[in-house]
Amino acid sequence: MPSGKFAKASTLAVATALVAAVLTGCAASGNKVAGGDDGGTPVPGGTLRFAVLDAPANLDPHSGSSYPESLITSNIADKLTYQNPETGAIEPWLAKSWDIAPGLREFTFHLRDDVTFSDGSKFTADSVKENFDLLGRGDKALGIVPVTAYWVGYLDTTVVDPLTVKVRSDRPNAGFPQALSLYFSGIVGHSTLQLPKEQRALARNIVATGPFTVAEHVYQQKTVLKKRPGYNWAPQSRKHQGEAFLDTVEISVIPEAGVRTGALRAGTVDAILDVNNTDEAPLKAEGYRLVPQLIPGRDISLDLKTDLFPTDDRAVREAIKLGWNRDALAKTVLTPSYTVSTSVVSKRVPGWVDFSAGLKQDQKRAEQLLDAGGWTKGSDGIRVDRQGRRLELALLGINNLVNNKPAYELIQQDLRKIGIEVKLNVLPIPDYTAAATQQQRWNIQVANQSRADIAVLEQVYSPQYTNMSKLAPANPAYQQAIDTLSAVSTTLEAGPRAKAAEAAQRFLLEEQILTVPVYNPAQVTAANPRVHNVGYEAQSRNVFYDTWIEAK
Repeated sequence: MPSGKFAKASTLAVATALVAAVLTGCAASGNKVAGGDDGGTPVPGGTLRFAVLDAPANLDPHSGSSYPESLITSNIADKLTYQNPETGAIEPWLAKSWDIAPGLREFTFHLRDDVTFSDGSKFTADSVKENFDLLGRGDKALGIVPVTAYWVGYLDTTVVDPLTVKVRSDRPNAGFPQALSLYFSGIVGHSTLQLPKEQRALARNIVATGPFTVAEHVYQQKTVLKKRPGYNWAPQSRKHQGEAFLDTVEISVIPEAGVRTGALRAGTVDAILDVNNTDEAPLKAEGYRLVPQLIPGRDISLDLKTDLFPTDDRAVREAIKLGWNRDALAKTVLTPSYTVSTSVVSKRVPGWVDFSAGLKQDQKRAEQLLDAGGWTKGSDGIRVDRQGRRLELALLGINNLVNNKPAYELIQQDLRKIGIEVKLNVLPIPDYTAAATQQQRWNIQVANQSRADIAVLEQVYSPQYTNMSKLAPANPAYQQAIDTLSAVSTTLEAGPRAKAAEAAQRFLLEEQILTVPVYNPAQVTAANPRVHNVGYEAQSRNVFYDTWIEAK
């Protein structure tokens, strides 16, 4: 199903290659996901009671970034494009087609003419321009910051006619059509966009085009989504068209995993997210529906800071890579819903290359590297350098995924055996966010980034953007990082982009060892068997549009 074209016949050959890449280049080995149509005839109506671990605070579709926040905004705000979670293809949604000019700096979107916002106002090209200008530029007066990591090089959006917009960038941006499918790219209404940051985040002020609206929000307790009457512009590949089946979705916050599981068994909720590992097999055996989906993008990774002692030493970084046991991680921490990392990106990301041969424990080699670097073991088994400084690393991580802390503890134990001490700081999301501002404190920062496009590597590691490894301009790897990582954004042709993707992964994992991937996280939902079509969007946020519940 074509979704983009070039206007000029002289560019037809290039257009064919680019459109093919946009539509099918996202299909990757291991990209098929769990869930899907689980049978039965859908029954409209009813309330889904759904429990999550973390409390959503900011419901603004443009800035709510935690998983529970983006879960909610994924159900209330539609996007111009849709990434099919099963195939990875970029498909039409609010944009019915698009043209990509040679050079990947200009994108023209042709919009649907039947879409309205939840306040009844019409969705038009002006709506897109207003949203895109705020996303790409921000607004200091309103306290809105630009989403620069995704909207790289944004120049402007021009309204061509009421249903056509032209978006320009100052550099090639191959990942732009995919970026428009992500949760932060949800289109919101004019009345919302006029408000300052704090007001935009309030449930009563959010106007969008999605199949649900926020009917109630009580922080740290619950959020209630209500079906929007008359909704009829879902992507064609969804399981149905028209309104959502459910009348309401009640999302409650239950931080303790055991309490969430108990609530499911007791029937006080119909489905739970963040299923504890030890509960997966028992729940499945008891007849509950278990629906996992690997999260695409950058895996949970130990990002190593090159501007701090001792991770400024490449030998130390390589020893960290070689010093711990992935097989033990798989056997003692993970369940079959998750996988040990084979690269810095998930297998669900197009352009993924298997680097697992170099991601194996070799403590003998790790010790040799440290010995050669002048690191000797002290009386407590922890190494010191020639100046007597301990080989001690401070790690900052998030406890928002059930496997995180046990995984870091396993790595901590293994690295201690070769003389590396790791101090763990695994915090809730708000505390992690605050601690992450203290950049000179952490040798290792651990997180993942959900995005099913190889441009996630440029976004996270390039010195032009997040620069997660803190490469300084004086570092010889600084310009090399910019050149190597930016190459993934300069083409949509399958062959050259795959080559650039492999080079980017090799640079991070082998040439500089700027990150040590740990595991591919997943979202795992357990549901009462009466709950059907438990699903996720491509970045693994739960979406409830196709979900329905059998009558008792």
